[in-house]
Amino acid sequence: MTKPMPLDAFPRLTPLLAAECVDGLAASIDAVAARAAPTHRFLRYGWFAAALQAYGGAAWTITVARESEPVAALPIVARGPGWLGLASVPGCYWPFRSFPVREDAGVEVGEALLARLAETANALRLGPICDGDPGLELLKAAAEARGWVVLDRFVADSFLLDMAALQAEGTWPRNSTLRKNRFHEKHLGSHGALDWAFVSGGDWDSDAFDALAEIERKSWIAARTDGSDAKFTPEGHGGFWRAATADPVVAEMMWAAVLRVDGKPAAFSFDLNAGSLKYAIANSYDPAFAKHSPGKLLYYRNLVRGIADGISTVDWGAGDSGYKQVIGADRGPVIRDWLFVRPGLPALAGRMLRGLWRRSGHTQQPTVTPAEVPE
Repeated sequence: MTKPMPLDAFPRLTPLLAAECVDGLAASIDAVAARAAPTHRFLRYGWFAAALQAYGGAAWTITVARESEPVAALPIVARGPGWLGLASVPGCYWPFRSFPVREDAGVEVGEALLARLAETANALRLGPICDGDPGLELLKAAAEARGWVVLDRFVADSFLLDMAALQAEGTWPRNSTLRKNRFHEKHLGSHGALDWAFVSGGDWDSDAFDALAEIERKSWIAARTDGSDAKFTPEGHGGFWRAATADPVVAEMMWAAVLRVDGKPAAFSFDLNAGSLKYAIANSYDPAFAKHSPGKLLYYRNLVRGIADGISTVDWGAGDSGYKQVIGADRGPVIRDWLFVRPGLPALAGRMLRGLWRRSGHTQQPTVTPAEVPE
């Protein structure tokens, strides 16, 4: 009887990888996004198409397939003077700029991406993006292996609210917080009937976006800035979010809590729900009701609803660390801007400009201890 061969006697074959570059956005983006980390499954064809529609640019896409199945898709657009050969990932700054990679993608996939990228660009800008992002870490590991120069600059700290952990420690929100909120709701109700509503999926239409834009036009962002950072006005980023709803999967992830007082929009909280993680994109309110804390009342209602829907963590992004820490959020991953510069003369120039690139970022601030006990 023939003795069976031991398993280790058979050579392990390296999976066949194929990298392809196509003009425009590749149809395979959605297939990759569907098998990406749940937190990154909004990085779909419709997401990037909305960015091109709102912000311009002609895209091309580098895809990597493993045994004919797409495992990474890198949409890019040209940035700056043509002679620089600089490309960047299109998208929206909120919650971050990245590209989809399957959860089982290894460093060899990143190496294949960079090898193909080197044929079309001298450098790739990726970000702003959080440390630990799957696509970022894949490219960093591949860059180290293939001699690319990697530059980073600090943008901001992120803040995370672990609602599951806070609930495990005791009641959250605290009863004292809920009592205060009921007190404010009672006095807010003196201005008219209060209507609390939620918008997602097929609810997104012109009226829904117009209500959010109306609140922004009355808010501090219109009074203190030029309005270009508003999320939902035509002069802000309204074009992107309206276009993003063309993809029903993305539209289902887009979530807004809206408060109306006497039928008029008074406050909103806008998020992107990705699995058990909620990305808090924007909050705003009409200052006419400021003394009754409509924004606070709304986002507490929104978070309680999120818990009921299976949300365990909230990524608050950057900025306004004071009120986020009062809610119970802790400092999360650092947000940075990255440059990946191909080997050769571009890499030499990248090394010389490393200090300049870092100084062009922001200064990291020390942790601020809130005066109030987190609620």
